[in-house]
Amino acid sequence: MDLETTLSRLALALGIGLLIGLERGWRSRDADSGSRAAGIRTFAISGFLGGLVGAVADQLGGAESNGGGITFGAAFLAYAAVITIFSRDQNLAEKSVSATTAVAGMLTFTLGAYALLGDTRIAAAAAVAAAVILAIREELHGLLDKITWIELRSALVLLAMTFVALPLLPDEAIGPWGGINLREVWLIAIVLACVSFLGYAAVKYLGAGHGVLLAAAAGGLASSTAVAAANAQRAKAGESTPRLLAAGVAMANAISFVRVAVIVATLQANLLPLIGPALAAATLVSAGFALVSVYGTKTRKKDGATTTFRNPFSFWSVISFAAILGIVMVLSRAASEGFGATGAILGAAIAGLADVDAVTISVARLAGGPVSEAAAATAIMVAVASNTICKAAIAATVGRGAFAVAVLAISAGCLAVAGATLGATIVFRD
Repeated sequence: MDLETTLSRLALALGIGLLIGLERGWRSRDADSGSRAAGIRTFAISGFLGGLVGAVADQLGGAESNGGGITFGAAFLAYAAVITIFSRDQNLAEKSVSATTAVAGMLTFTLGAYALLGDTRIAAAAAVAAAVILAIREELHGLLDKITWIELRSALVLLAMTFVALPLLPDEAIGPWGGINLREVWLIAIVLACVSFLGYAAVKYLGAGHGVLLAAAAGGLASSTAVAAANAQRAKAGESTPRLLAAGVAMANAISFVRVAVIVATLQANLLPLIGPALAAATLVSAGFALVSVYGTKTRKKDGATTTFRNPFSFWSVISFAAILGIVMVLSRAASEGFGATGAILGAAIAGLADVDAVTISVARLAGGPVSEAAAATAIMVAVASNTICKAAIAATVGRGAFAVAVLAISAGCLAVAGATLGATIVFRD
């Protein structure tokens, strides 16, 4: 390592110490002189000291060499012993129990050394992250006071599903007709859980009406079917009024229709004049129902009082529904392969029960080539209709009661308006 590089890395090590020390010094700025175990100067020197130890270790062959490793290890142990003793004395004087100063000091020393031995970008980013964590102590403690055990448990399960289980699943299909890809099914489960968790958080922090609509709109960007499943479960559990939950499904429907139109416009704009008006009409009906249901009545206070989402999501319900959608995908591929041209529309109808996007993307790419534009437009609209019917079926079988009646009415209205508009478009186009 040349002189210029070494000096620049030592400057970074000093900067790391100053950054963390600034937060530590500001927090204890009102303390009497000599009553603090470490302030801005101590942390600045700690980072610089770590940098000097790293420079020595680098001259001895780097952290992986025997000399460099022993040098860093011995220096770290000595520093850790000193900072721990002084932090203990401060705790005794203040009659408190806290390891934050000692741990922050060790981290500063280590990051200073890493600035000399490792990637400077990682060292700088880690220092900023550490300073932020130290600075938001009150917010973190406040979060612990507000969060419930069910919320924490659900968040941990969702994180484990995403960052522990997902990387372990094979990304390959198993079985006939393209088989079931376990990774894809698990991703569906994660999306379902995220949509449900988002709805829970939105209602808790934004209120019933705003929360349900915002969560449904955001969830509709990922999967309107997931929104319907989550709201049906909540309707079954009596966690909100059927009208509000049905409004959420309607808003997710509207976002789904817009999403299909955007995909078509991006991949095959020639299809948009044919199916765009029908999708726009269905969007207006669905969004109109959602907005009127939430803001157009005088029962919003009653809805808010009766809305209490008790659980972010149910793990086994999410897994079961994801498995069903995975099976539907396999059946759609089987229909497409087994029935030729007719199978393409049949496959779109079956696939639409689970997901409209995949059908829209695949069909739009084939339009004008192996598949005529008319057939492509038909397949896409069949998938949209199938997905709309699927959400109504979920409402009827899971949510039931007034929720099912409302979702059935929304679905019927969207299908009727979209069908009439599509028919009119075809007639006037011909």
